[in-house]
Amino acid sequence: MGDTVLYDLDGHVATITYNRPAALNAINGELRRDLNAAWERFRDEEDAWVAIVTGAGRAFCAGADLKDGAGAAGTWPGSFWEIPTVNSFESGMEIWKPTIAAVNGYCLGYGLTLVSACDFVIASDRAEFGFPEVRIGVPTIVGAIRMPAKVGWQHAMELLLTGDRVDADRATEMGLVGRVVPHDSLMEEANALAARLLKAAPLAARATKEMAWRGQRLPWADAVRMGETMRRVAGATDDAREGRAAARERRPPQWRGR
Repeated sequence: MGDTVLYDLDGHVATITYNRPAALNAINGELRRDLNAAWERFRDEEDAWVAIVTGAGRAFCAGADLKDGAGAAGTWPGSFWEIPTVNSFESGMEIWKPTIAAVNGYCLGYGLTLVSACDFVIASDRAEFGFPEVRIGVPTIVGAIRMPAKVGWQHAMELLLTGDRVDADRATEMGLVGRVVPHDSLMEEANALAARLLKAAPLAARATKEMAWRGQRLPWADAVRMGETMRRVAGATDDAREGRAAARERRPPQWRGR
């Protein structure tokens, strides 16, 4: 991981920060590689239980760097054509740990696609959201896949087909943003939410999130069977035993993620 993305683990909370403020955190090839590495680290790091993603400076992420096409969200470089794949959080990397987007400013294109992949979105009152791609003759792909389920068809089409930006209040009306807060308290609010999430047993939370996602895509009986299998697996963990013991002894549980 290089300097274009910062990764800070404080306790069990990982903060991932886009760090090209002079370029409004636009995604070039270097930032794309660093961003993918940061999400892979969060996915694999045992002590990282919750992620907060935000941006340095006055933007969250202004989308693709138009001077460097190597920042594409879901491609590996090929010899001539780039090869479509799932290699980024935006394009579908499976991360079942809870994720929070703390949107501090401009959130456009790839930035908004990533936000739509997060479980929680807290926005600064300075935040703006949009998919400008159609105004430069480029289709939005992963954003188009994600947004209808996130905000409903008409709101999704407003964002995807007009290229207009919306402010934080309008994004909240659409259902894209969960809460708008004063700019200076954004990270405080995001960390407060992370602290609430840490009260849950981390493995149980991951199993619940995965079932919430897969259950929408599986036939009902298959979803129930998968869920009951996951319940039994999670119920055999050290954390499940600790949770039962803590309930009997009327004390807060001490989760270990095992």
